[in-house]
Amino acid sequence: MENRPRVLRPEDLVRPEQQTSGMLREEAFATENLWIGVVRAEPRQLTGWHHHGEWDTYAYVLSGALRLESGPGGAHVQEAVKGHFLFIPKHAVHREGSGGPGFEAVAIRVGTGPILFNVEGPEDPAQHDR
Repeated sequence: MENRPRVLRPEDLVRPEQQTSGMLREEAFATENLWIGVVRAEPRQLTGWHHHGEWDTYAYVLSGALRLESGPGGAHVQEAVKGHFLFIPKHAVHREGSGGPGFEAVAIRVGTGPILFNVEGPEDPAQHDR
């Protein structure tokens, strides 16, 4: 990165090649240990299950409502709306959903290695009891 202040406009953001279904990620800045960008989902979307490997994710919701599902079978559900912060620890399998308005959030990731792993979903132990 250059050794001077920079301003990026929305059209300067880069769409990483690897994405998760139902969500759009756009990168503003990235280094070996830091990723900053914008994540968006259209109204009534549910993203694919994924995790971010060795990266902790911090986000700030700019608009709309973000539904965060995690835990066994996706049973742990939280909602973040405009003005809320959220934290997703490394290796936490999750997916995001959006209600009527969709959502837009700034995401900051701190870590190392590959940044995205699309997966089948968190295992539900109750499924093994059937």
